[in-house]
Amino acid sequence: MSEGAKGAAGAAAIVLAAGAGTRMKSKRPKVAHEVLGRPLVRWVVEAAREAGIERVVTVVGHLREQVEPLVADTQAVVQPDRNGTADAVAVCADALAGFDGSVVVLSGDCPLITAETIGALVAAREEGDCACVVLTMDMADPFGYGRIMRGADGGVERIVEQKDATPEEAAVTECNSGFYCFDAKALFEGLAQVGNDNAQGEFYLTDVLEICRRAGRKVAALRAADPAECLGVNSRAQLAQAQALMRDRINGRHLAAGVTLYDPATTWIGPDVQLAADVAVLPNTMLMGATTVGEDSVIGPNTRLTDTVVGAGCAVDETVAVQAVLDDGATAGPRAYLRPGAHLMAGAKAGTHVEIKKSTIGPGSKVPHLSYIGDATVGSGVNIGAGSITCNYDGQAKHATVIGDGAFIGSDTMMVAPVSIGERAVVAAGSCITRDVSPDALGVARSRQTEVEGWAAKHQAASKG
Repeated sequence: MSEGAKGAAGAAAIVLAAGAGTRMKSKRPKVAHEVLGRPLVRWVVEAAREAGIERVVTVVGHLREQVEPLVADTQAVVQPDRNGTADAVAVCADALAGFDGSVVVLSGDCPLITAETIGALVAAREEGDCACVVLTMDMADPFGYGRIMRGADGGVERIVEQKDATPEEAAVTECNSGFYCFDAKALFEGLAQVGNDNAQGEFYLTDVLEICRRAGRKVAALRAADPAECLGVNSRAQLAQAQALMRDRINGRHLAAGVTLYDPATTWIGPDVQLAADVAVLPNTMLMGATTVGEDSVIGPNTRLTDTVVGAGCAVDETVAVQAVLDDGATAGPRAYLRPGAHLMAGAKAGTHVEIKKSTIGPGSKVPHLSYIGDATVGSGVNIGAGSITCNYDGQAKHATVIGDGAFIGSDTMMVAPVSIGERAVVAAGSCITRDVSPDALGVARSRQTEVEGWAAKHQAASKG
């Protein structure tokens, strides 16, 4: 946990994730859309966890059957009717019954919020003994945001929504971010007094601030150091904007840690990816999921790795790999496809237009070009010639191929599984191997070449006639 986030320990959090997000024009709920492979709502929950908050309540509603699995480590409560933000928070009263402390209210569609900001928000409320602290942002174009109305003492008197603002109020550039930290008792007492006499006919959470102020409690504002943290995703364009901002944030961390990114603008790295120092990532590369890369490896260009483990000193060029493992010194590509279960051991190679699935390629072994290896165990020092295929599927079941250490497989070889090829055996090019080949033997399985003299000239003459 970072130093700036420690102030949130002992607080609770409410994550608002019940909205439909109609502007997304999607069959999925808005908060289930992803930024760098992680759902929007998950970014918010992770920020709260990193801030030290253990008690997290998530408000679900629209298509909640899709949202609830994403927040299974939190307590989900249902907002039956979406009647505004105050209504959304009020449904959490039972879940937080008896809680006496700080309650952070977070928007589930704001993936850029950080643990440090959440911690600062909690610390500001507790140190100032405030009923509420609202996170604000200064906007050059404040249209659409609630405006912060401050009193003579500099505290927050109220928040005015765009549709309810007078021209003078609409000119204010300090805006509501939608993030708050409340004293729990003040929050739920205030919610009981909120009405819906406004342009939207909804129950606004922002009204609680004015209620607390009238009750003589202090209401303060904390300006966000970076307004981008408060960016909400309400459209596909804003989703793309959030993706780019998060990409830059994550790439900056890797650059600072000693990773070389040749073109950060075309390099997309997920939040759980781990890169060692002196890794180099070339343009047009995506590293997603739980991918890890060891030192001195070169990844890319035009590469996508998902949940893949890459050792030290590897070269992965124009490769798609999913749930694969490359040990130290292994190479893949260009244009290789490593499917789940592919394992290149130390110094092994999967070359151009090679597909490997659920197979182990032993140390120093090579599958250089134009081959498919599936459900196979390949020993060390094996060379598999171009155009070779393990025929692992009979239409109903998958079968295994075993190739011993030091074997040589000639080009254009079909190995019809289940089949074993012994150590140091040689398989002649163009063979279709259907039976085991003994160690040190030559396996030949192809029809005898025949020749018909003069056939070509006669065929050409017949064609002209």
